[in-house]
Amino acid sequence: MSVPAVQRKALRSDVPQIEALMRRSVLELFPAFHGERETASAAVHLTVPDVVLIDDGTYFVHEADGQIVACGGWSRRDKLYTGSGAQPTDDRLLDPATEPARVRAMFVRGDWARLGLGRATLSSCARAAKAEGFRALVLMATLPGEPLYRAFGFREVRRTGVPLPDGVVLPGVSMEYPLD
Repeated sequence: MSVPAVQRKALRSDVPQIEALMRRSVLELFPAFHGERETASAAVHLTVPDVVLIDDGTYFVHEADGQIVACGGWSRRDKLYTGSGAQPTDDRLLDPATEPARVRAMFVRGDWARLGLGRATLSSCARAAKAEGFRALVLMATLPGEPLYRAFGFREVRRTGVPLPDGVVLPGVSMEYPLD
């Protein structure tokens, strides 16, 4: 960490680095919260970059020394999280007046965790979603991310299971954050 990480909007050319970061983040951070099978499943099913977020201009990366060390974003579309499998309404645009924007795909490299990058990403998401008229953010937290979201001000809506395509069910927390 010789230089500070700089936040910018993600580009399509970042996808290979984003995917590698997502996998590394899961493999480094999930074992403190999950067993070996859950970690292995999450490393496969939760680490597929969603290029729709990049194309929509709502996905951010933090870069240091030419490496992406954190990523995350928000969406004005119906999909809540990667790993849920394709749903017919995933690409439906949300109504900012009546529906919350989604926080999506937040990952940080283990050696960059707890340095404010997640908070900076959430702040950027909140500002951008509010500027588009959204009144709230929602997300599905995995256990490693829950402390960050609570510290930022998200509140728990309910505890649930996050089913992955291979039959593994990760514990998850549905959370929301008001933008007004």
